[in-house]
Amino acid sequence: MPTLTTVADWTITASGDTATFTHAAAGGHWAPRVWSGRGLAIAEADLPALDKVLGEVLKLPIYWLARARRDPGAGEAAVWSEPRYDSGDQFVHLDGPCRADDPAAGYRPVPAFAIDLVHLRGLRIRVAAYRAAAWR
Repeated sequence: MPTLTTVADWTITASGDTATFTHAAAGGHWAPRVWSGRGLAIAEADLPALDKVLGEVLKLPIYWLARARRDPGAGEAAVWSEPRYDSGDQFVHLDGPCRADDPAAGYRPVPAFAIDLVHLRGLRIRVAAYRAAAWR
């Protein structure tokens, strides 16, 4: 898989219409957590870098080609829930179309997770809105 971009602790690669996210803390406490097919949890401290890396991918032709192959409504923020902060673990949770290799129930730390390229715009909208609200 070719690397699309690397920002801070995040590396995103792509294969077909799917982006795979890898975080430097893979396996550690701060590793992203995924409930495959249901949602994603990211350490709040990692959101600025995630926001930036998402923005970089949205500029790439591979993203726009994937969007062109889908219906015009694909990629809207509505496929992701509004982010919820959990003060107990300092993670931000979003329900949405995120996948991991392990289909176990519940949020599990993962070394990498996948999201269809078309859904990255909606994720970026949710992350950016959360970050903007946190600064008020």
